[in-house]
Amino acid sequence: MTEILKNKNLATRFQILVEIADKGPFIQQRQIAKTLGITPQAVSEYISRLTADGMLITEGRSCYRLSGEAVNWVIKMLREMDNYNSFILKAINNIATCAAVAEDDIAKNTEVGLKMKGGLLYASSQTGTGATGIAATSAGAGEDIGITAIKGIVELTVGSAGIIKIPGVERGGSNKVDYKKLKKFSTSYAPIFALGIEAYITCQKWGGEFQYFGVIEAAIEAARSGLNPLVVCAEGESSGLIRRLTDAAISYQVFEAALV
Repeated sequence: MTEILKNKNLATRFQILVEIADKGPFIQQRQIAKTLGITPQAVSEYISRLTADGMLITEGRSCYRLSGEAVNWVIKMLREMDNYNSFILKAINNIATCAAVAEDDIAKNTEVGLKMKGGLLYASSQTGTGATGIAATSAGAGEDIGITAIKGIVELTVGSAGIIKIPGVERGGSNKVDYKKLKKFSTSYAPIFALGIEAYITCQKWGGEFQYFGVIEAAIEAARSGLNPLVVCAEGESSGLIRRLTDAAISYQVFEAALV
């Protein structure tokens, strides 16, 4: 769960900072209090602490603006909430009918066992100690099937990403890639993505299956679904990729595949 949902004090600090950022530096404390449903005295105390902590900068009487530290913290909280929203949506969708892959032949209205495999939800006529549901439709093995009345939690371990850095075109691009290293590093990861033109050409020369469009978001979604994606990445693209993986709380390991 995101940090500010665990702590009322942090949630109030966040809301006050957002109100000041939105309404402008001359917003009155009583206006903040009315919006948040707390007393003006409480707002005054929060603002004093925020100022002391370097989150607010005073510019005259009743005039405040967010410091750079405060802006970064608000953005961090927003990203955490975005990740938590994704989790909530999946949980809520499980209350209604959701789609799964039938692992074997399943008849309508029978109880099924549920598990994640290869980043996809699978339903099986075999039930164990994990999550279960009721088949809303009938399906043969390998077909899509509707599942409702889900009980329990489908076990899912968030995956870890691999990043293979290759030289940018100014340093030789795909012609300066150690393809033996590339093959070695790739054995523990799937699916494979190419980020940058140099990476695209490298993967074409390599000959394996890979995806090119929407790489960063697709890699994050793959990891959240329990897969271990590999991103073949041109040097100039790596910092943005690492930043997004960090924001999404996805662990990663970086490998170098340039010829020495």
